[in-house]
Amino acid sequence: MIESTGRRSTDAGLEHEHSRKGFFTDTSICIGCKACEVACKEWNRNPADGDLELLGSSFDNTGELGANTWRHVAFVEQESERIEEARESGRRLVSLGMPTVGPRSGGPRPGAPSVPGGRPGEDLSDEDTAPPDTPEFRWLMSSDVCKHCTNAGCLDVCPTGALYRTEFGSVVVQQDICNGCGTCVGGCPFGVIERRDDGTISPRSSSEETEQDVPELGTAHKCTLCHDRLVDGETPACAQTCPTTSIKFGDHEDMVESAEERVQQLHTQGMTEARLYGANANDGVGGIGSVFLLLDEPEVYGLPPDPQVPTKALPQMYRTAGVAALGMITATALAFLGGRR
Repeated sequence: MIESTGRRSTDAGLEHEHSRKGFFTDTSICIGCKACEVACKEWNRNPADGDLELLGSSFDNTGELGANTWRHVAFVEQESERIEEARESGRRLVSLGMPTVGPRSGGPRPGAPSVPGGRPGEDLSDEDTAPPDTPEFRWLMSSDVCKHCTNAGCLDVCPTGALYRTEFGSVVVQQDICNGCGTCVGGCPFGVIERRDDGTISPRSSSEETEQDVPELGTAHKCTLCHDRLVDGETPACAQTCPTTSIKFGDHEDMVESAEERVQQLHTQGMTEARLYGANANDGVGGIGSVFLLLDEPEVYGLPPDPQVPTKALPQMYRTAGVAALGMITATALAFLGGRR
């Protein structure tokens, strides 16, 4: 059963018998192969972004998440000075007691998977998953995806009800209801969701028009957590394809527990820069369904350090507006009564 935080209408739809599903992306073992990107595009039949040439800023050819790219692998090049800065910032987090790591008392949770990885029957528990020791240079690679937030800004602000919460806790867009207003684009603190065009308005890596069939133009698109696969008991395409099991999929609580244990393992190996992102249920979006293990500050990966759902302050705003309106009504009434005397 999914546990609701009781905050705002975006928690509606979480009361059902299915467990909340989610990803755990371990960036420490991502090799940047982009198999997840390809699998996502193939399964969901998403159009290509631009001409797929490498960007001038890195060995990347998509740049960011968008309406056509629901999985994006970032490439970050780091030298020794930045590596030491990342490890020092991680040591400061540990000294503050964050993140909370370590196995839960009483052993593993009943029903938790006994083998890691998203693919069935695969046991990598005896494999060496220690990242290579590269003190002079390293690549940070991370496969980004929609966060499927507990309190989803896109779902909060959609005026047509095109976005809905599924039985697996994910947030999905219904293109036949979406009117292309773009309100959800501004409501996402992660910049995930976008409206789809033909590549001439907001091309990724080419200014030339790309001739291809682009379905459902003008409507919003983003990761669906492969909802059509989940209803058949299958794993999302990206997690199924990942050759290193950097992308793990399962019950959200199990993914958070696996992430905490992995952070502890890396800390014992001296990688104090390892930290979790999105595992805190008290953050500005109520925690996310796609938890990440990072090896540097979130900003290095293009992630906001303190994401806030835009509608978080709505109750306070309504109260303030109500008090102001009451004051104006009172002042008007007093002025009217005073004028009659």
